[in-house]
Amino acid sequence: MLLLKLTLIPTLLYALSLVARYRGPALAGWLSGLPVVAGPILWLLAHEQGKAFAAVAAMQAIAAIAASEAFNLIYARTAARRHWPLALAAALGGWLLAALLLQQLTPSLLLALGVAALSVGGNYFCLPRPAQLPPDSPSHERLWLRMLAAAVLTLAVSAAAQRLGAAWSGVLAVFPLLGVVMAVSMQQAQGAAAVQMLLRGMLLGRFAFAAFCLTLVLLLPRLDRDISFLLASLLSLLAQSASRRGLRP
Repeated sequence: MLLLKLTLIPTLLYALSLVARYRGPALAGWLSGLPVVAGPILWLLAHEQGKAFAAVAAMQAIAAIAASEAFNLIYARTAARRHWPLALAAALGGWLLAALLLQQLTPSLLLALGVAALSVGGNYFCLPRPAQLPPDSPSHERLWLRMLAAAVLTLAVSAAAQRLGAAWSGVLAVFPLLGVVMAVSMQQAQGAAAVQMLLRGMLLGRFAFAAFCLTLVLLLPRLDRDISFLLASLLSLLAQSASRRGLRP
């Protein structure tokens, strides 16, 4: 599992960097919605803490989409006027505040789905819509630093998730790890417009993530752990495929 944490996210980051370079940031943002970060964390929680614990964490992860969308909105708005350090600090502050507010809610599946739907729907209208992308291509300079940062963040988030309760574990599983690394590097390379396209693309990716977590909530109490995760992964891919139509050509 340690090897998986150290290699999976950096490899995904490298692949998404290539997608952003050759196919555009919107498609890269859409692909980042697949549960490649939260999936292994939730599986590990199910393995070590039990299926009931993981089901609660998955339910909280659905609600935590709202915290990630708060990060995206604040970063996109701030990046249009400020350099990346201030944009990142403001966005992380917004994520933490939203995460703390989520801890005050009484856990329920309907509430989690409602909060997630409101955040995604709200950001559909609130996220900036850049007219066009600058002609520059994202640079691959210091890509190894981004991959290293992704590996360190993955270890930190997964370690914290294992030591906290199910509610915080679910929230941390949706920590905007890829958003942090990709938004900063893309703002440095191409500016705010590319970041805004990336973050708008992530909106469509939320459907695949929600399908994954919802399947876990419903199946983990009833089926074998690995079968539940397999079915959740399949439904996530189906949802991802269906949402592809929403991407602008």
